[in-house]
Amino acid sequence: MGPFQLDWGSLQGRLSRFPFSMLLAFLSFLYGLGIKARAKAYSLGVLGQRSLRGFVLSVGNLTAGGTGKTPAVIMFAQWAQGQGYNVCVLTRGYGGAYGDEFLEVTDGAEVKVGWRECGDEAYLVARRLEGVPVIVARKRYLGGQYAAEKFGSNFFILDDGFQHLRLKRDFDLVLVDSLDPFGNGHLLPRGILREPVHEIKRCQAIVLTRWEQGAECKRSEFQMKKMFPQIPLFVAQHVADKVVIPARDLVHEASYLSGKRVIGFAGIGKPEAFRHTLLSLGAEVIYFRKFKDHHRFQKEEIESLREKAITLKADLLITTEKDWVRLKDFGPDFLQAGYVSIRFSLGAQGPQLFSLINKRAIQVIEDLGEHEE
Repeated sequence: MGPFQLDWGSLQGRLSRFPFSMLLAFLSFLYGLGIKARAKAYSLGVLGQRSLRGFVLSVGNLTAGGTGKTPAVIMFAQWAQGQGYNVCVLTRGYGGAYGDEFLEVTDGAEVKVGWRECGDEAYLVARRLEGVPVIVARKRYLGGQYAAEKFGSNFFILDDGFQHLRLKRDFDLVLVDSLDPFGNGHLLPRGILREPVHEIKRCQAIVLTRWEQGAECKRSEFQMKKMFPQIPLFVAQHVADKVVIPARDLVHEASYLSGKRVIGFAGIGKPEAFRHTLLSLGAEVIYFRKFKDHHRFQKEEIESLREKAITLKADLLITTEKDWVRLKDFGPDFLQAGYVSIRFSLGAQGPQLFSLINKRAIQVIEDLGEHEE
């Protein structure tokens, strides 16, 4: 793994032991009270919701990171665009340094800002999508209004929006990691839950992600069907699509990694998932280093990995596409450094979920049209 990285996951593990666990339990209790009070305020109308003139699809989760929302958002945006909707992605832009109420990352033709301004995830989404505006805004309603006025957007994808109750949504989709659905079952900071598990009842569909990573997934499927029998349940895989070597302008099929001696590293919510991806592709992972999520790489860290690759005679130095976004500033000169591009796949279940979303979207947009007449 390399030098110790102090992140929330490791810190939480240390604090989970007595007597610090008592403090975490108390803080989780207070957090829970705040969550309940906020939800009650919205349900009673004390806190008001804003509505956009269009269909709002929320792609969110119940836990702090690691469910693979970014490739899911890209996939749903491409699908909706193919259906003829004027799509816009609205995201908070986690880690971005923008100071205005909202920021236009891309108009669908040109990415206008760097990742430091909008955040790595928003930048990656903007880079991967053609013809789809991406707007970052802390108040997603303001970003949506801007997109509707400038681009005529009528299909808004709310990235990481399940807890963003301020904006009314028409279809809530909740992603659940099939390998670790709810952590230890406790709320932050004692656990990884942003809100109690029973709040999943608000959503219109559940997707179990990382379905490709083991028999444990079946147990999660049984658990979700038992807990929420009334909510449609789907499964999805994070499929390794391409291996890209930017310095050599090469793009390979994912099978290219088979038999290669690889040094891998990742600064995502669950870096072990990326390590599993490398192994599943037949790579010989001779060294793997984990960084905290959204880690801002330092030049000496990249140089250390490069030297490690040379010392161990690695064929490739490989990371995730989201991590590569944060490496562009350094311009790594190791000619065998690159990233794995991931796509989100619903497989044979895709048409069923798309049909549910499309049916609701048509209804919402038609109703809006009738109200304008």
